[in-house]
Amino acid sequence: MVNDGRTAGAAGTSTGDADSGSTGSAGTDSAGARSAGTGSDSTLRQAVGWPEVSVVMPCLNEAGSVGICVSKALAGLSAAGVAGEVLVVDNGSTDGSAAVATAAGARVVAESRRGYGNAYLAGFAAARGRFLVMGDSDDTYDFADLGALLAPLRAGQADYVLGSRFAGEILPGAMPWLHRYVGNPVLTGILNRLFDVRSSDAHSGMRAFTTDAYRRMRLRCEGMELASELVIAAGRADLRIEEVPITYHPRVGASKLHSLRDGWRHLRFMLLLAPRHLFVLPGLVLLGLGAAGQLALLPGSLDLGFHRLDLHFSVLFALFTVLGWQLVLLGVFADVHNHAAGWQERRRWPLTSVHRHFTLERGLALGAVLFTAGLAIDGFVLARWLANAMGPLNELRPALLAMSLMVLGAQTAFGSFFLRLVTAGPSGGHGRSGWAPAAAAGAGAATGAAPTGGSPWPVGGSATPGTDQATEGDAAAPGLPRSGAAAVPDETAAPTGKAAIRGLSGDRSSADAPAPAGPPGTPLGIPAHQH
Repeated sequence: MVNDGRTAGAAGTSTGDADSGSTGSAGTDSAGARSAGTGSDSTLRQAVGWPEVSVVMPCLNEAGSVGICVSKALAGLSAAGVAGEVLVVDNGSTDGSAAVATAAGARVVAESRRGYGNAYLAGFAAARGRFLVMGDSDDTYDFADLGALLAPLRAGQADYVLGSRFAGEILPGAMPWLHRYVGNPVLTGILNRLFDVRSSDAHSGMRAFTTDAYRRMRLRCEGMELASELVIAAGRADLRIEEVPITYHPRVGASKLHSLRDGWRHLRFMLLLAPRHLFVLPGLVLLGLGAAGQLALLPGSLDLGFHRLDLHFSVLFALFTVLGWQLVLLGVFADVHNHAAGWQERRRWPLTSVHRHFTLERGLALGAVLFTAGLAIDGFVLARWLANAMGPLNELRPALLAMSLMVLGAQTAFGSFFLRLVTAGPSGGHGRSGWAPAAAAGAGAATGAAPTGGSPWPVGGSATPGTDQATEGDAAAPGLPRSGAAAVPDETAAPTGKAAIRGLSGDRSSADAPAPAGPPGTPLGIPAHQH
């Protein structure tokens, strides 16, 4: 992933007073907040008057409903007895939605780049609260009942809370039949199966989580896929997850969803993050079926009673063999790419075994063995043909097996060169197969030392050394290679210089401030895009 250049705190241009939409004390500028001392996150937030909860709503031409949602959210915060703010992210509205939201008491942040994910990531970057609540501004979600969503977070029982429409109530007319009985259940079931999570409503638009959980999830999707990414990332980061039932209401105004297009985007996103299921497992099935079929037909045709398998099936099994191995190799390459980008799967067998034992030399040796075996079979066929005075030749089955073995050998050898290149580089200076030792990766975090050339505290994990267990694939400190991807530049590491400063006020001018100097544990705000 390429960093989109959004600097910390530069999620958008604030169009309201800094205190607008807050039910707590007046806001304090981020520079003063960062110099407030060495206390804990919550203590520091109380000291500078930051709200406990930030309710973030994306908005695109929602003038008829955004004011209602803001009022309900402020009422919900008050009823829950928490100091909070309502932050509306205007994603290019042309109907005066921003003015309506400001009048209702929200703080408005402008995000010019269109997209559901872009809007939310901008809002999270500008949020000041210790807890983040997300929900649409079309009046489909009841913000008046925020207390139930926040209760597990405030009690320390969960890091991430999902408001489940299917565990709660879906009012008549709130959700189309196709979405309720086909789209959402099918996509949620696929997500649960591919990523080993348990969610009853993976595409709910109402959720809450802590700022630390947000950093650990390392979200980056800019479109509708963010809904799926939240569930996947929460499971990948081993967050404590709870679901609470919510009521889903009919929306105000026309829906912006496109059933087939947006459904395909979610499915595509999930498949690309699951190379084990997309490539490797189907490839192994085809490879095993093809190899077994060719060996069974090598002596001659096979009579199954109801049908005789002959030469045409030998050709088909040869195709299965070659295609299956190609899929396996593509799965390994895809897994290396996803691992480098921080998209690793939780359960990755047999990919973990491949990565653990792979070296270029072993790959070349395996390729050579396969190619030589195929060449030997072709040599045997040639010898029989010469012994028959170069007469009629009927050795197509062994020739197909020889071809399959030689293609597999060549694929393995050249694939090993490519895998070596993307994991360890041509010089091999990044460590064997690109896998950094765990001790080295965790050295910076264990000692609390600031990584070279980076921010003095990590983004994407706990701000306090020793309080957060790094998830698989997360770099312990910027500049160190992420496990499984040493040759790939770590673009998810904390940015340096101007990019390291992302103020909680959402004011873009903070991007020009000097790099903060403070101990780990001082809150810096949340990066809008962690590419």
